Amino acid sequence: QVRLVESGGGLVQAGGSLRLSCAASGRTFSSAAMGWFRQAPGKEREFVALIRSGGSTDYADSVKGRFTISRDNAKNTVYLQMNSLKPEDTAVYYCAAATFGGPYYSAKRYNSWGQGTQVTVSS
Repeated sequence: QVRLVESGGGLVQAGGSLRLSCAASGRTFSSAAMGWFRQAPGKEREFVALIRSGGSTDYADSVKGRFTISRDNAKNTVYLQMNSLKPEDTAVYYCAAATFGGPYYSAKRYNSWGQGTQVTVSS
């Protein structure tokens, strides 16, 4: 029901910043929990950040203090501001929407996914 398209990925040096955007369509966007996940080659997809419909957020320990998730319901868009990037942040980043209950740090709780955007951090 919710369709998602990520953008904003690219190549950045360690210590730099990027802002990812996720454009959504669907009337249920404002009531959905939104999450960002990432997957590096040879690794499992892992939780990065989430924001609930009420605006509360949660982050993986590895990105706390560096990444910020936000949403603009009027624009049907979710953002991930990434600061102080490290080479280990290199991955394909996916946004996702969950229209049912959590826990929202679990990928299996999300029923809509974007196509992903590549983030590469050079040392």
